[in-house]
Amino acid sequence: MRRVDALGVRSYARPRPRGHRLSTTRILTTHTGSLPRPADVVDMLYRREAGEQVPELAPRVREAVREVVARQIDVGIDVVDDGELGKVSYSTYVAERLSGFTVEESLETSRRDFPDIEAFPEFAERRRAEAGRGFYKVRMPVCTGEVRYTGVDDLREELEVMRSALDAAGGAKAFMTAASPGVIAMFLRNRHYPNRGAYLEALGEAMRTEYEAIHQAGFTLQLDCPDLAFGMMAFATDEGRVRKEAARTIDVLNAATASIPPEAMRMHVCWGNYEGPHHMDLPLATILDIVLSARPAALVLEAANPRHEHEWKLFADRGLPDGKTLVPGVIDSTSNYVEHPEVVAQRIGRYVDAVGPERVMAGTDCGFGTIAGRPNVVPGVVFAKLGSLVEGARLASAAV
Repeated sequence: MRRVDALGVRSYARPRPRGHRLSTTRILTTHTGSLPRPADVVDMLYRREAGEQVPELAPRVREAVREVVARQIDVGIDVVDDGELGKVSYSTYVAERLSGFTVEESLETSRRDFPDIEAFPEFAERRRAEAGRGFYKVRMPVCTGEVRYTGVDDLREELEVMRSALDAAGGAKAFMTAASPGVIAMFLRNRHYPNRGAYLEALGEAMRTEYEAIHQAGFTLQLDCPDLAFGMMAFATDEGRVRKEAARTIDVLNAATASIPPEAMRMHVCWGNYEGPHHMDLPLATILDIVLSARPAALVLEAANPRHEHEWKLFADRGLPDGKTLVPGVIDSTSNYVEHPEVVAQRIGRYVDAVGPERVMAGTDCGFGTIAGRPNVVPGVVFAKLGSLVEGARLASAAV
């Protein structure tokens, strides 16, 4: 039986997580969120970023979401999403839904490249040459006032678009992504609150509205938390500080999601979705216990990234707490190689052996469209990779 929730989004009479239950008969597949946006959608998103009124954007996004949901289902993905097609990025979109943010300057003029890339000047120069410009185009608003959630209308539209796309496709298990307080604080600088802790708490309280709405609409909530790994690069050698900051961030996240059942949530942790040396990355072992103290039941993490592929051994050695599941990324999101299904099956198999098949869902390292218009992987290859993910999961399931 359907009902309409507080935001006016069609949902179920008893809201329940869609897509988080792990199968006991086969290994399910999903991905991490963003997918390549159509070129015309990218153009409209950046026009809106520049302050232009773009009335044609909303109907075009609705159409594009319907297409991308159907395509995910057609390729065999079990737990799908909207591809984040209506957002210019997975984190900065919140400035359109929260009060207290102003645009003072652009990231393209205010930020150098990542430290691991700058450590290799010839690689940094090649990246700048290939990009045409060395920096991103997205605006990076700054917090200059009190943070409150003001984007209910945008959120309602996003959820209804996804529900409509699922209905048109005949239904499917689905998740929706949302920026965590930590990743917002990492990218959108604070010039209003007295310290990082106060800023995080304000963000957590404000974003609670979005988190609860996604759950009430019947979708699994995915919280994007690259700040817990990628965000620690600057002081990865100071383990005490890393653990203190990570614990503080998890405390805020747990408070913001206190009313949502753990099994209705998953949390994505990564080391940055870019080709690069990654030799300065924080080891997962440094924060794993803190990450696992977060309320979301499922941990979505990188397992194809060659700097972190070996970290499956942590779960073989330590096990996994009761109530927790894993969504290892067994497909890389930064290269145009299409992984062989046998490779995918082998990667899945390591986690199956470590924690059991009923606690593993196969995923991707990160999104394929983290920032609009700057995909690492071309769209056709993205869906070939997802097809390989599906076939690899089938092989891994047969081997159990």
